[in-house]
Amino acid sequence: MNCDIIKDFINTNDRYARSGNIRLVRVEPGYAEGEMDITPDSMNSRGFVQGGAIFTLCDLTAAGASNSRNQGMIAMGGNISYIRPGTGKKLRAVAREINRGHRTGLFTVDVFNDEDKIIAHATINGFATGEPLVKE
Repeated sequence: MNCDIIKDFINTNDRYARSGNIRLVRVEPGYAEGEMDITPDSMNSRGFVQGGAIFTLCDLTAAGASNSRNQGMIAMGGNISYIRPGTGKKLRAVAREINRGHRTGLFTVDVFNDEDKIIAHATINGFATGEPLVKE
């Protein structure tokens, strides 16, 4: 299946991510890139991007990588380390498949600011649903 179909399906149907100006921009087998436009609604009380918004960017980008072969997978756990505050106009995330078995998968996600400096690193575990994400 064409990875653009997966990207478009996730971008269209993940209403929560869409409401936060978060979207997938690239999906390849075992790999995805996502972006988040930083708006005043993205900020925490200190004027930095709220940690939950950054985690949502990681979750959506990992969803792109984990579902890239149209073998449905949902997150079953995740861990994030915040390295520096989220600032600028846009954040970019890169998800990579580390391991994919029959029932589980492991993915890493790195998030970068406008200056291409890393601001967060996440690992996300997925559980294979046994169903395709998109029905052909």
